[in-house]
Amino acid sequence: MFESEIYFKTSRSSGSGGQNVNKVSTKVELNFDVLKSKLLTEEQKQKIFEKLSNRINKEGVLKVTAESSRSQLENKEIALDKFNTLIKECFKERKKRIKTKASYTSKEKRIKLKKIKSERKIQRRKISW
Repeated sequence: MFESEIYFKTSRSSGSGGQNVNKVSTKVELNFDVLKSKLLTEEQKQKIFEKLSNRINKEGVLKVTAESSRSQLENKEIALDKFNTLIKECFKERKKRIKTKASYTSKEKRIKLKKIKSERKIQRRKISW
């Protein structure tokens, strides 16, 4: 869906990998310009900025990186998967919590446990003669 507005940037990956790391650009950085997106409405853009602010830079570009694989193609797929899950989670509506009252038995149990604890602490006190 967003493939037309996504662009990739590759660089050399850090970490282990031997000589492969030194000569092959396997790290993939997925960039999605949220501000210039034609597929998103203003409300959707606002929601993305609120929920993914730590991944968006000052220019309004959402960045997702992947460097776990030694293959550039696999890292592109991983970055796309990460991006898709981030967007899905961003637009997922949270269920509102329904307030419930504590039951009579739970209140009784809590008070009973408090009395037991206080008795135990009283018994630990030093006896003064």
